[in-house]
Amino acid sequence: MNKPVVYGADYSVYVRIVRLVLEEKGIDYELVPVDVFAADGIPRWYFDHHPFGRIPAFEHDGFRLYETSAITRYVDEAFDGPALQPADARHRATMNQIIGMLDAYAYRAMVWDVAVERLEKTAPDEALIAAGLRQARTALQALSSLKAEGPWLLGAELTLADLHAAPIIGYFVKVAEGQSLLAEFADIHDWWTRIAQRPSFSRTEKAG
Repeated sequence: MNKPVVYGADYSVYVRIVRLVLEEKGIDYELVPVDVFAADGIPRWYFDHHPFGRIPAFEHDGFRLYETSAITRYVDEAFDGPALQPADARHRATMNQIIGMLDAYAYRAMVWDVAVERLEKTAPDEALIAAGLRQARTALQALSSLKAEGPWLLGAELTLADLHAAPIIGYFVKVAEGQSLLAEFADIHDWWTRIAQRPSFSRTEKAG
């Protein structure tokens, strides 16, 4: 069996989600660089892997996938290693709800409207940042309300929900506003401190 291949860039939140799942499952994989922001555009060959030119894409023994949640569920179900989805239907539904909430309401606000705007713009749009922080607060409130008792979002066991949330919040706390807002949610802040210390998180950190 060939090792799975992840197509994408190490700066990408969603590429990192897939890589975290592979790391936590103990799977050796290859990262093939694809820079969707390259000056000369997205490589033409890559559209055979993702028709919309987004990252990540994934391949395993000729089986191709795109969309992060499809990839992470496949990795969890197709490979040996610790199970990353709850067996209980309701817990699994909550996991999927957290992932869907993060995708729909947290990612854009936390990563692009706050962190990228603050870090990469010479003249940041303060109104956009303020709106992003309002949305981020609502997202953190929702995450706190859904978090179970225990070290991880679903309780005692690490799941795909934790590995989906970690890179999003990891980007958010690169800026002071993100750190300050996260500190208002003690349970999520404690969870973040815990997951940021996992070896998988340091191994998937962007180089440089």
